[in-house]
Amino acid sequence: MVLAHLALLTGLLLLCQAQDYCGEVENVALRGTATQSQMHPGHWGTFSYAANAIDGNRNSNCVHGSCSHSNEHDSPWWRVDLLEKYKVHQVVITGRGDCCTESINGAEIRIGNSLENEGNSNPRCATITSIPARVSFSYNCHEMEGRYVNVYIPKRKSLLVLAEVEVYAVPVKPHCKSYA
Repeated sequence: MVLAHLALLTGLLLLCQAQDYCGEVENVALRGTATQSQMHPGHWGTFSYAANAIDGNRNSNCVHGSCSHSNEHDSPWWRVDLLEKYKVHQVVITGRGDCCTESINGAEIRIGNSLENEGNSNPRCATITSIPARVSFSYNCHEMEGRYVNVYIPKRKSLLVLAEVEVYAVPVKPHCKSYA
């Protein structure tokens, strides 16, 4: 009788844990849609789509066609719409590797649910001080919640070039626990 009662309690505990489980932390940017403030004009335009930064390819040489690339202008930004709310654990940024690596310096990673100011007014996860060429750098966002993830260079005329943006997160659901 005691063993049967213990087995029942163990089964209920496992069932409750399974109901609260949201899944593994994964790169949800791959399922999102990307946009940016401006696209680089001319022949570079064919290599500079915002979606290139969420194609799963960290190749940091822009002429290989896997980077987003803005024109030089004031306060450039790039954004991925994750299409639903997530708890963001980590954002991994791969900057340009073939030149101009300093253009990412001072960029901010912002996460939230608002599109006010194109999403650039959402809470800040991190400020990018620098990313060396051909390096992917990880920023811990401590389960910040949001649908939109922006990379934004405030108050400066600059290019914004991103080889890859990875957003590691789990969906926001009631009674949901992530096991990172």
